[in-house]
Amino acid sequence: MSTPQQANTDYVNRFRPSETEIQRRYDNVRNAMREHGLDALVVSGSEYSGFEGAIRYLAGFHILHRYAYVVVPAEGDPVAVFPKEATWVGDHSATFLSEREFPAHCGEWIADFLKNRKARKVGIYGLEYIINVRDYSAIARGGFDIVDFEIPFDYARAQKSDEEIASVRHSMEINKQGVLDVIRAYAPGKTEAELMGVAEATFARLGCARNTMDMVQMGPNGSLLPQMVFPTQRPLQASDGMMYGLEIAGEGGHWVEYSRPMMPNGMDTITRDMMDAQQEFHALVRENMKAGRTAQEVHKLCMRPFVERGYRSGHVCGHSIGMTMIEMPRIGEGFDFVLPENMVCSMHPHIMNEERTHSLYFQETYRVTAAGGEPLSGTAIEVYDGSESELIPL
Repeated sequence: MSTPQQANTDYVNRFRPSETEIQRRYDNVRNAMREHGLDALVVSGSEYSGFEGAIRYLAGFHILHRYAYVVVPAEGDPVAVFPKEATWVGDHSATFLSEREFPAHCGEWIADFLKNRKARKVGIYGLEYIINVRDYSAIARGGFDIVDFEIPFDYARAQKSDEEIASVRHSMEINKQGVLDVIRAYAPGKTEAELMGVAEATFARLGCARNTMDMVQMGPNGSLLPQMVFPTQRPLQASDGMMYGLEIAGEGGHWVEYSRPMMPNGMDTITRDMMDAQQEFHALVRENMKAGRTAQEVHKLCMRPFVERGYRSGHVCGHSIGMTMIEMPRIGEGFDFVLPENMVCSMHPHIMNEERTHSLYFQETYRVTAAGGEPLSGTAIEVYDGSESELIPL
């Protein structure tokens, strides 16, 4: 019988990237650094769900609590930097970088490291949302020319390797199982939160840990209200419309998004029209999300069914997705990034009518191919009634 330590090592190694994959990641990031004339790059991650992925991407470490950094000099070994108080929080043996530091003040240590390397122009990934303010302040006092490296870093990791695609597919199978388990568990009288608990139990059992970001949309009489909210203790009625929006990352750390609404008593007239538009949208994604097209072109081509019907969009129709829940580019106007083959995108148009009384939302994760978007779930854009025992195939 294996020891707990051996079992944990086996678990970690199951999704450890190969040396070839690690080198590919660093080559892509350093190429982007050279293009922008950086002397160094500071990559930050936080425990907040969806924001920890850059650290896992560059170091293999899954943040359990607090935050961490990877410092990538233009030449020489990258360094993983962890706060000293978190020395025994998380499995640091999973870190595939040999250089690791545990300073009392990460920002001061990073500033000193950069000064010793005579770095002048320093990129920071995480400047917009993630980086610890105390650490940023210490780095900023170092007199460096600081560059927001959010978009270039994401562009450098947009194209997924075959290893990464395997991890994405693994996550999708878990996500699909959670959605199916919610459908199978549905019954009038159960609460919104009770059904969400079914999905969370599935995700915990299948190894997602805390990498879940779940929400609901609810509505009366075969419709959905636009607001995305936390599930409550409200008992469900057969006349309700319900959408369990489930976003997860499996053991490999790659996020996916997959959801399908339930309407036990069917859809009302407005929601039915929205359903037609959603099906047309996703058919256009399968046709037009081709390698070589820009994110903006895909957005304009695919959003036509909603524009023609006069529906409003709650936010962008999609975005790149990887080890961070939301990566750049957005699939929307103003993004001229050319989609490479094997890029992975979440497409989730959140549409509503002008009066904001109705909405309809689907999540699907696609792989960019030369021929169009491959829906990784392999399931149809359909509304369920809660009696189904299997997901509807494409």
